[in-house]
Amino acid sequence: MNVQIIERDGKPEWAVIPYEMYMQLAEEAEMLQDIQDYDMAKGQVERGEEELIPSEVVYAIMEGENPIKVWREYRHLTQQQLAEAVGISTPYLSQIETSKRTGTTEVLTAIAKVLKVSLDEIVVVSEKG
Repeated sequence: MNVQIIERDGKPEWAVIPYEMYMQLAEEAEMLQDIQDYDMAKGQVERGEEELIPSEVVYAIMEGENPIKVWREYRHLTQQQLAEAVGISTPYLSQIETSKRTGTTEVLTAIAKVLKVSLDEIVVVSEKG
C-alpha cells in the first residue's frame, strides 16, 4: 500500500493515499452506511415501529385516489367500521372520501389515528395554478 504519512510534532497527522484507493474507501464507506441504514429499518419493522407499505397503496394515492379510502381499504375496514371508530356518520365519511366535503381538522386527525397514519398521509392538498 502506497501511503505517505505526514507528521506534526513527531505524531502522525495526515495520511496521503492514491486517489484510486481514496475512491475505493469512499465507496466502501457508502456501502457500509447503506447496510447500517437497512439494518436499522429492518429492526424498526420487526419491532413494529415502522411498516412496509405495498406499492399498490402508494400508486393508488399517486394516481389520485382518495388517501382515506386507500388507507381504509388497506386496513380492511368498511366505511361503517371507520366511521364508527371515528365517531362520525357513514355518509359523512363517504362525502370526505369522494371529496364532496373536506372534513374538519378534528375529524381528519381522528381518521388518521384510527388508520395508523399521519395527518399528512391522508390530507389531499390541491394545487392551484
